[in-house]
Amino acid sequence: MAKKTLELTPHQGEMLKPKELIEVRNTGKFTLEDRRVYNALVEKAWGPKLGDANHTFEVSTGDLRPLVGDNKRLKETLRTLMTTLIEVDDGADWKATQLLGRAEIIADKNSGVVRFTFPPMVVDLLKDSTIFAKLDLEVMRSFGSKYAFSLYEALARRVNMRRFTENLTMEDLRNILGVEEGKLEAYKNLNKYAIQPALIEVNTKSPYTCSIIPVKKGRKVVSFIMGWETKSEEQLIAAHAEMQRHSAGRKARASKTTEQVITNPDVLDNY
Repeated sequence: MAKKTLELTPHQGEMLKPKELIEVRNTGKFTLEDRRVYNALVEKAWGPKLGDANHTFEVSTGDLRPLVGDNKRLKETLRTLMTTLIEVDDGADWKATQLLGRAEIIADKNSGVVRFTFPPMVVDLLKDSTIFAKLDLEVMRSFGSKYAFSLYEALARRVNMRRFTENLTMEDLRNILGVEEGKLEAYKNLNKYAIQPALIEVNTKSPYTCSIIPVKKGRKVVSFIMGWETKSEEQLIAAHAEMQRHSAGRKARASKTTEQVITNPDVLDNY
């Protein structure tokens, strides 16, 4: 029997994130800062108590402010997390809840704390979770695009699967990248402002290489084939070095890293 995710202890420099908190929908309006704060809250709350709907967690505002800038922006992020309805769609089952329960900032002149809870439905999802992603904290800090941040989480969740490609609908891909509803609806805009920025950062900075290949029906893009693999030791060294480099020239370096990552060419028969 697989060990439950909340019973595991992350190694230094990484956090564990249950797939139930990665494969959620309607997070498109979240900024990069919102995503960073939420992960920081999950990391702080990590352990068996995350499966207790009545537990209140506490984190220093000093740990969160560097992610957003100041308490005013932190309040906006907490409000966003508390009021955004997210969906978990697992085949015939459908569930919806807010991503964060209660939250309060208790501050004095020099310091403060954030107290927060997770909604009962989120807790119920996490209690029996056995599938998770291992996320490198340094890699996540290096991302400048929320789309790269989201794609990295999705790949980290999939990397231990037996298959290395996945067929995605347009809606699937938009949810993986965290594209806001009503934004970037034309494929050329989605590709330019979301897909390519995500691929460039993931392929140059993360432990994975990824390709997202459009599948057309006539002239219209109707779906995608996403492929991924773990980098070699040499590529991992290069990725670590890339995190220390200026973003200028990153697109050219990314094109050398990978153009298409497809381990099973048969999936392209209909392309």
